[in-house]
Amino acid sequence: MSDTEEVRNDLRRPFLHTGSWYRMGSRQSSMMGSSQVIRDSSISVLACVLIVALGPIQFGFTCGYSSPTQAAITKDLGLTVSEYSVFGSLSNVGAMVGAIASGQIAEYIGRKGSLMIAAIPNIIGWLCISFAKDTSFLYMGRLLEGFGVGIISYTVPVYIAEIAPQNMRGGLGSVNQLSVTIGIMLAYLLGLFVPWRILAVLGTLPCIVLIPGLFFIPESPRWLAKMGMTDDFETSLQVLRGFETDITVEVNEIKRSVASSSKRSSTVRFVDLKRRRYYFPLMVGIGLLVLQQLGGINGVLFYSSTIFESAGVTSSNAATFGVGAIQVVATAISTWLVDKAGRRLLLTISSVGMTISLVIVAAAFYLKGFVSHDSDMYSMLSILSVIGVVAMVVSFSLGMGPIPWLIMSEILPVNIKGLAGSIATLANWFFSWLITMTANLLLAWSSGGTFTLYAVVCAFTVVFVTLWVPETKGKTLEELQALFR
Repeated sequence: MSDTEEVRNDLRRPFLHTGSWYRMGSRQSSMMGSSQVIRDSSISVLACVLIVALGPIQFGFTCGYSSPTQAAITKDLGLTVSEYSVFGSLSNVGAMVGAIASGQIAEYIGRKGSLMIAAIPNIIGWLCISFAKDTSFLYMGRLLEGFGVGIISYTVPVYIAEIAPQNMRGGLGSVNQLSVTIGIMLAYLLGLFVPWRILAVLGTLPCIVLIPGLFFIPESPRWLAKMGMTDDFETSLQVLRGFETDITVEVNEIKRSVASSSKRSSTVRFVDLKRRRYYFPLMVGIGLLVLQQLGGINGVLFYSSTIFESAGVTSSNAATFGVGAIQVVATAISTWLVDKAGRRLLLTISSVGMTISLVIVAAAFYLKGFVSHDSDMYSMLSILSVIGVVAMVVSFSLGMGPIPWLIMSEILPVNIKGLAGSIATLANWFFSWLITMTANLLLAWSSGGTFTLYAVVCAFTVVFVTLWVPETKGKTLEELQALFR
């Protein structure tokens, strides 16, 4: 082998090698009684998912941080409302940059290496915020956090989908959004008791634990197969399925899928995306991730404190934590149901529930304009608006929260996953930023009109899911790719 070939092969190695602990276990499993836990396939996959779930917890903590800290940061650093609004929105800007790079980074250095790349700027970003004396460090820290979160938001669902068995993929994939909601809830909860600088230091913990954890989990077998690392691919798959499991059928399916993709096109360009086998799954993935944001979840959560105050809730921060806790519970229910009920049914129920809830909130705001502030009817309408907000959050968490990311990671063909995944993730973060930036303006224009607009989007989502979103429950990733050919 020439020096040039050796260098080329080295560049194609994973950025973080999967290690040798499971190789030893596969060869000496009869001599290692203590490796029974590792040989149990479900525990092995679950352990990998729990480690990478630290990334989405970081994601959620970043999203939730700006809510309980606003008063303290603006007071300590002398910020105006507009300056703090910029601080809050910069994570979305950083995430858009991270989203653009996420697909190519994950394709070039692997899923684990991509998460390592994401973890480092997150840690630096939190430290910048913690030690900030003015807006420069505050803004730089928020941008760095956003960049890392943009990469995490693509890489984690893709990694989980690629390592999970088909009968567990929905539930394990939904752990991604469940972890985001846990991160948001933790930020809300700790923000009630901890100063904002200490809270920023605590924000580094998920990634500090994630970095060493990445050295103890295998790389995605499907990525290894795509890169031509046959031995590593089979070994990685064996540890994920258990050392006593026959993986011959799954190995052959993955090899056939990779070979078929390689024959069609080794390099996919933007012009190739007009082919149905590419544009249809990309349309479904982008469509769901865009509709997830246009449904107004960020606008509703942004305005929830005011709604609670109008209903007579004295502590808006405690109420916000309550909403975060409700999100966690509802997303956990979705995680349990998704492999039983299917993706389409949960998406439909979620979208219908969001539509009805938003209509209730919109109607309450319209009617409040016609009654006296001191009347019993006004109090009843305020309570009704709170019920609508809570119902909307529950409905979102049951389907439109976790499932768009899950379906995106399932249906994108392996040879366009990097490019298409970056586009889909960028679209999600762009519209997240758009909703966050326009929520104040729209609500100042008309609260009832704003929630009506969100309800119309949710109603369209029901149609979109019914007409175009395929059911992915019970199918392997290779079968889903064949579906679009």
